[in-house]
Amino acid sequence: MALVNKLVRNPTRELELRVCERLADSRTWISRHVLVKQPPDSIILIDRWYPSDAAFRRIIPFADILQLNIDRNVRVPDLHVGVITDPDISWARAAARSRGLNSTVINKLEEHVACTQAFERAIADNGWVLCRNEGKIEDATMQVVSEIYKVLR
Repeated sequence: MALVNKLVRNPTRELELRVCERLADSRTWISRHVLVKQPPDSIILIDRWYPSDAAFRRIIPFADILQLNIDRNVRVPDLHVGVITDPDISWARAAARSRGLNSTVINKLEEHVACTQAFERAIADNGWVLCRNEGKIEDATMQVVSEIYKVLR
């Protein structure tokens, strides 16, 4: 976290690359030591895997971050589901929480909009599943379940 805080205070390509490398290294460890121990027919849900985290980066291109993870043998999910909420709704939800926004990376609505747009572009560019999170939770759940069944077929 210290490295992320340093990056936020002084954003440089070198620092952002170091953050991306550290995150990729931790995902490599999870891929080698945790995921391999799961039963083969399990469904594993992971938040903040490389696609969602990469949307927060400003300097290193999204495609480079994905490639960095692939080069380090980070396990590629069988199914990518990008959950997107309209930035204004998401911002209001975060502000309404008891802890507030509580982010070291994003401090302005404009930054949040940019991250959301970057993630939505990456979802489209990579053919991942887009799940909107403004409606009923049941609708989003059914969409994800439907996509899981498609992978299982």
